[in-house]
Amino acid sequence: MLSVRILVAGDGRDRKRFSEEAITSVVKAHGALIFLAEKVAIGQSITVRNIKSHEELQAKVVEVARTYEAKVEVGIEFLKPAPRFWRVAFPPEDWTPKSPEAKRNLSGPVPSLKARAPRT
Repeated sequence: MLSVRILVAGDGRDRKRFSEEAITSVVKAHGALIFLAEKVAIGQSITVRNIKSHEELQAKVVEVARTYEAKVEVGIEFLKPAPRFWRVAFPPEDWTPKSPEAKRNLSGPVPSLKARAPRT
């Protein structure tokens, strides 16, 4: 999960051009999950600009999901994968926690993920 400020632009449902500052909730090399006030439709073309880097990419809407406080969660996919667009490093497809690049703190005990019994 990563919150990145972006500018989203495109043609609205009313055929008028829109431009809206938005934030991401999840980013990946192929797109993102964002929150928009503008109503968009699956298959709609949009332009996404990373506000910090000013880099711009073409994308399409691939999912329109839940609504949160007057904004809709929207899944977008870049027309071409762009792993550097977000300015973060993504692990390779074959990465595992046992990969040599994985960083682990071996000095202390590993916390258990098992559910704890409720206290009475």
